[in-house]
Amino acid sequence: MSESKKATLKIRDNGSILITGDVELVDAEGNVYETKPAFSLCRCGMSSNKPFCDGTHKEIGFESKPRVEKE
Repeated sequence: MSESKKATLKIRDNGSILITGDVELVDAEGNVYETKPAFSLCRCGMSSNKPFCDGTHKEIGFESKPRVEKE
């Protein structure tokens, strides 16, 4: 029995969301997207391959650097 790696979502500065680990990506109708062990989701809204990132954020100058609020 293989051990699954915990899913991690990393918000990249000025870019995509990198997903790694054991995760299933499903659309609003319950259809499962074919993914790789690591893949990136679009955050800028301009990808021609949504929901996946195609690098368009670099061309349009997308800027976003969210951080966890420190208490």
